[in-house]
Amino acid sequence: MCFPEQQAQPPARTRFADAEYPEAPYPGARPDFSFVQLDGIGHPLAPDGTAPSGWCVHTAAAQPCVDRWLAECGAAPLRDRRPVLAYGSNACPSKITWLRENLGLTGPAVVLRARCTGLAAVWATGLRARGDGQRPAVLATAPDVVEHHAVWLATPEQRRVLDECEGRGARYRLVCLHGPERIGLEDGSELRHVLAYAGASRERAPLLVEGRPVRCAEVGQRAALGLSGVPAAGDGLVCAEITGEPPAARCADR
Repeated sequence: MCFPEQQAQPPARTRFADAEYPEAPYPGARPDFSFVQLDGIGHPLAPDGTAPSGWCVHTAAAQPCVDRWLAECGAAPLRDRRPVLAYGSNACPSKITWLRENLGLTGPAVVLRARCTGLAAVWATGLRARGDGQRPAVLATAPDVVEHHAVWLATPEQRRVLDECEGRGARYRLVCLHGPERIGLEDGSELRHVLAYAGASRERAPLLVEGRPVRCAEVGQRAALGLSGVPAAGDGLVCAEITGEPPAARCADR
């Protein structure tokens, strides 16, 4: 089950701009709720059992089913999207607009807040490929740890943009998580067949300090730059690396 400590609450607002969630310092700021984002503007997304998709977009004018809202934008419904775990900067609205402006991302981004058990974002050994002198995150197994991250429900075209951003095959590898870890959503469901970008190089290995990885939730970017350690031999993830296009499992698989 997801979010056992609280019930999902209706959003208190209906609109936000990228500027409210800046990208720097890495990993950037992110909403503490699920959202859709397009053209620099986001709207909260909340569970709704009366909606065909199970989710509604909260705008100033109405609360349509997200599939209806997506159709009005000429975009694919939830059932045609794949869940991709976003544990670094990809949950930041300003970063999403950067993807649009620099890598050609198109269409609405659907980003669901997720409760991850047994997984952690930890600091990587090397610095970011963008040359901004910041240290990126990498995914690692973390027994008994609970962290809140996000899940993109991405179209194939959007996922290919993420492939390019993450340096798939060089810096990161695309994997399907199938270990004991749990990824739950605000509607109480748990996702299966979740894709994620895991480290694929020495520079993207978890950084071990005194023999242990350092969680991003515990050490900020400024302090992370001063860390000294060695790359881990692995990330501990139970997963299968994806070659080519992922199989046709959909985000509805739970």
